[in-house]
Order: sequence, then structure tokens, then C-alpha cells
Amino acid sequence: MKENMGSHSEVMARLTLSALDRVSRDPSCWREPIVHKALLVSGLSVLISATRLLASDLEAGL
Repeated sequence: MKENMGSHSEVMARLTLSALDRVSRDPSCWREPIVHKALLVSGLSVLISATRLLASDLEAGL
């Protein structure tokens, strides 16, 4: 299960970085609402995955 959460989090982090890279090359991308949505959704997904991993580690006593 942890591998799945880690890979999902990694994919979302890569998507976020890709979107930021695109925006840094073309500032007009900020006019597109989909860019904002993508950054929010991927950022929240990474945050949720990290919170789950922390909770799992705390329950395991690590």
C-alpha cells in the first residue's frame, strides 16, 4: 500500500512541477483556469498522501 501511495504522490508531484515549468515559460498560461485547478488538485493530492504516510508511520511507532 505504501508503494502505491508513494508512486501516486510522485506522479502528482511531477505533474505539478511540469505545470509550473510550463507556466514559467509562458506566463499567459495563468489566464487558463485549468492551470490553477491542476496545481490545486495535484498539490492537495501530494499533501494528502504525505499526511497518510505520516499517520501510518506514527501508528507504526516510527
